[in-house]
Amino acid sequence: MAIATPPEGPGRVPLSAQETVVSPTVRAPQSPASDRHPVDEVLPIPQLFFFGLQHMLIMYAGCVAVPLVLGAVLKLDTHTIALIVNADLLVAGIATIIQSVGLTRFFGIRMPVVAGASFTFLTPMILIGSEYGLPTMYGSMIAAGIFGILVARPFSKVLRYFPSLVTGCVITIIGLSLIKVSADLIIGSDPAAADYASVRYILLAFGVVAIIILVNRLFGGFVRNVSVLFGLAIGAVISWFMGLADFSSVAGAKWFGFSTPLQFGAPEFRIVPIIAMCVAMVVVFSEMTACVLAIGDAVGKKVTDKDMARGLATDGLAALLAGFMNSVPDSTFGQNVGLISLTKVKSRYVITVTGILLVIMGAIPKLGEVVASLPGPVIGGAGLVMFAMTAAVGIQMLQKVDFEGNQNLLIVAVALGVGMLPVAVPTIYQKFDQDAQFILGSAITATVVVALLLNLLFNHLLVRKEEPATEAPELAEAREGTA
Repeated sequence: MAIATPPEGPGRVPLSAQETVVSPTVRAPQSPASDRHPVDEVLPIPQLFFFGLQHMLIMYAGCVAVPLVLGAVLKLDTHTIALIVNADLLVAGIATIIQSVGLTRFFGIRMPVVAGASFTFLTPMILIGSEYGLPTMYGSMIAAGIFGILVARPFSKVLRYFPSLVTGCVITIIGLSLIKVSADLIIGSDPAAADYASVRYILLAFGVVAIIILVNRLFGGFVRNVSVLFGLAIGAVISWFMGLADFSSVAGAKWFGFSTPLQFGAPEFRIVPIIAMCVAMVVVFSEMTACVLAIGDAVGKKVTDKDMARGLATDGLAALLAGFMNSVPDSTFGQNVGLISLTKVKSRYVITVTGILLVIMGAIPKLGEVVASLPGPVIGGAGLVMFAMTAAVGIQMLQKVDFEGNQNLLIVAVALGVGMLPVAVPTIYQKFDQDAQFILGSAITATVVVALLLNLLFNHLLVRKEEPATEAPELAEAREGTA
């Protein structure tokens, strides 16, 4: 059928020399590939593999760090830590595949999103595991996963209530509060022990920090991005020569196998731990929103509210799956956003390969035993850098906030001050009810509640005419995209 050419007029732009009118008998050649967005491009298999491997190597150290720190603080044996490491790699791989490929119309953002263990969940997991045990920790994880799936769609529509003012405070307090965890890993947690705060422990940890700094300073690109992995690997070798590392359990580990679901018994559900984990899920949703918007900018694709809802729901699904598979919850990994910008490789199928590689890594128990055998000072040294970097990222987010003519500086001060109280003085709430201690004693939970409530109060409910409600530019863009 011929394409009618509308007459030229006020609403018609004249045909340029490059325009072609299709005749009744000749059809313009179709090029489906040319209409395909770079995100949906399928690269040659060698490129898919090597780019996917690169993404996996960049996120690997950060991903395994969470179960390593969790296991060390909860004083779990090496075999149990190895089990959690492998389970986490498996769940991260499954979540990554779902995010990149999609699963039904409810899950998977279908963008180059890599999932990995989130430090946001670390503090509540430590508190719950220490106070109630692993069955309750995994029960609260399952409940938070269901909560995440249910609220994903509504949350994608209320992004304006989680601007950089709120998320910046929370990310900052996550990093600051975890530095104490890193210190305990370095010096030990038993002051009565003969080797507590040993000089060689501290020197080993600082050596790991120095290696990470040197790799960052002397190298660029891919090598710089895996500097933490270099720090862990070289630190492990040094610790072995110092007689601090014991890799004897590696020989007895299997080469292939998956952990049994609910390895630590039937999950237990308690209301207060569930609330704490759900609060962490909300924080993770805020983090993921910022990461996904950054990925959208990097690949040149606008993220709609439906896209965001599917991505958030997948985070909830990952937490649900983690609760059954003895893992830790996984979310979008920020480190990989920078790699996309660096390589300009936008294909989501590269990330699918990353997910497949993570699943394969999760099926090698022997590898998990090697990682789990790393001594505390090595993990603590690497953790010190990563936790401090998390705090620095939070401070960087706060730079986007407008502090002129409003109470935003006060909000940041009060939120961080209240959040740091249980970090500085862990016994400050010891005379409160146990459940109240659990909520108030979590730096992350306290900061989220204070920052969110004060932001709602000063920037939404009691806004003066000369004080427009604060909203980060990236979240304003997301809100416009959801309209």
